Amino acid sequence: MDVRILGGLSVRENGVSVTPAAAVPRQILALLATFAGRLVPASVLTEELWPGGAPRRARYELQAHIAGLRSLIAAALPQERGAADGRSAETVLAAEPGGYRLETGSGSHDVGQFARAAGAGYRAMEAGDLPRAALRLGEALALWRGEPYAGVAAGPRLRAEAERLEASRLSVLDQWAEAHLGLGRHAELLPELAPHTARYPLNEPLNAQFIVALLRSGRVEDALEVHRRLCALLQRDGGREPSARLRRLHDLLLAARHTPLRKIPAQPRALRPARRPAAQLPAPVAPAFSASAVSAVSAVSAASGALVPLARTAEPAQVPFRETMSTSVSTSMSPSVPESVTAAVPNAPAVPGARARTGRPPRTSGRRNAHQGWRHQAETAQRGVAGER
Repeated sequence: MDVRILGGLSVRENGVSVTPAAAVPRQILALLATFAGRLVPASVLTEELWPGGAPRRARYELQAHIAGLRSLIAAALPQERGAADGRSAETVLAAEPGGYRLETGSGSHDVGQFARAAGAGYRAMEAGDLPRAALRLGEALALWRGEPYAGVAAGPRLRAEAERLEASRLSVLDQWAEAHLGLGRHAELLPELAPHTARYPLNEPLNAQFIVALLRSGRVEDALEVHRRLCALLQRDGGREPSARLRRLHDLLLAARHTPLRKIPAQPRALRPARRPAAQLPAPVAPAFSASAVSAVSAVSAASGALVPLARTAEPAQVPFRETMSTSVSTSMSPSVPESVTAAVPNAPAVPGARARTGRPPRTSGRRNAHQGWRHQAETAQRGVAGER
């Protein structure tokens, strides 16, 4: 027997639906399916059907509804002798002292599947295995087709069970979002979390995850709006104050509002990315600097008393490609200095084709040429002295 509760109630035996259309037997079957494999006392079933007080003939009415459910189960069981493996309507919906028990056999139960997948996801989160945690928690959430017990007239027992399942779902959703944020998948989270935050506007953990995803995507104003709406709703709901986590998020949002932020990559980069061959490296883009900009930089350098002259920054060739080993900041390249800057600066060295290094002069034959020049001057002076003699 296959049982589906995380959405509309669906109970199938041998592929045939045994879910009754009438409200009362449907409610009884939902409660029996919730505790499948366990004894449900008759007093619990009576309280579920008649929370305000059971009528005199409550026991007989309950027995009549049980008989109707057994008729549906018997019609769904295989009719061939031995094909049902000894299963009958009386063994599937068994009567025991004090109550009834629904035996699902080797069938599936979506609540049990949800609990197992969620448990595996929680254990992966504790172990720091974020990819596996996101996978297993996502499998648990995928079992939900809608509200639990949709289409069932729920009494006190079913309402309590529905609230418990919803709380479990929100906990799994929070951990699933946490795993995706840890993997840098904030762009994927935005369309997934938006409907859930609209459905649960007072849920702080869920809205906090949505705010973080918006912030990491560069949407600071949208994140501030979500934060304002959440705090206003909390204030209306009994004067609740935002948690410490929401206060810290607000400080981060205000700081980010006045600071130009770079969007965090949607997918994290490897901590040690493999270098590509030099022929495949992209050529750095050289920004255009005007002569006025160079003059302004010279004035600032002179006013600040910089020890390094501006001509020192006008070394030819390109600055090598530099990679940032971080999972949260994009790889940056230093642009090469264009010829306009070299031409605007007097006495700038011109060594075509030389590769510049950061923080040190390029490897050229300048020292060797200087040494040869000094040697030539010394030899000339010696020849002059010899001629005078």
